[in-house]
Amino acid sequence: MINELKIDEMIKQGCLVTAGNINDYNTMTIGWGMIGTIWRKKTFIVYVKPCRYTYEFMEKNDYFTVSFYDKKYIKEIGYLGSKSGRAYCTFVCKKYYYTDINKDNVPNEDINRYYLTEEPHRVYYGEIVEVIEKTPVNGVFYYCYYYFIFLSL
Repeated sequence: MINELKIDEMIKQGCLVTAGNINDYNTMTIGWGMIGTIWRKKTFIVYVKPCRYTYEFMEKNDYFTVSFYDKKYIKEIGYLGSKSGRAYCTFVCKKYYYTDINKDNVPNEDINRYYLTEEPHRVYYGEIVEVIEKTPVNGVFYYCYYYFIFLSL
């Protein structure tokens, strides 16, 4: 299994969240994410603002993926994964809970930094139902996998 201490480093390198189905999907770069256990479920948490196009897809679909890439693809990640076939780790997540960040509970300096012109993030909790990994990178095994994994159940 993925070394959880590496997740923070991997998120900083850049990762993508994808939601939708095989015919209608969207991807966005994310810089905020967490992994942990909630209600005895291995969980990946992502943050998506309502103004982002991907938000619509997160709302309409039960599954999303979070894909990580080698830092040499940071430029491509900025362009929403033009090197998508080179993801070295993908989490397939089933959405089971969400909540909106309440600006009343956010410190003023963070409101000024993140929420002056846009609504706060919606926080999605996804149970990790599959981790796709294989190729060793820095002693950890990852998998080269195309990140458009859709489960239309």
